[in-house]
Amino acid sequence: MESTGTEASDVVGAPWERMRARDRDGPAALFAEDAVVERPVGGERIVARDDHVAVDREHPGGWSIRVLRIVARDGEAVSGVEVPHEGVGTFRAVSLRTVRDGRIVRGTEYRTSPGSDPRPAWRTARTEAT
Repeated sequence: MESTGTEASDVVGAPWERMRARDRDGPAALFAEDAVVERPVGGERIVARDDHVAVDREHPGGWSIRVLRIVARDGEAVSGVEVPHEGVGTFRAVSLRTVRDGRIVRGTEYRTSPGSDPRPAWRTARTEAT
């Protein structure tokens, strides 16, 4: 059964809220057992809900999460978050998720730190530094 945009938005936002609340096991209910999450920047693929939840559960402390935006339509959702992390710095993540039957079944996450990919000199005349 395909999820609605509103349902997908709620399902995709809930893991961020549960992680922010330090509910390390709560996100498991939001992922299908065979969910696959790709992280291309790190060259990783997480296969299975338990491994995805374990990766997040084992992440070192000292961080917070600020959801910047969630946009969803027809069972697909994109979320953007900012994660300040003590001693590490801030990173941002954009996650593309597919939701079916109220659970995340597939996702791709892009995580990077602001400024980690400096603009090349050829673009400086056309862009502003942030």
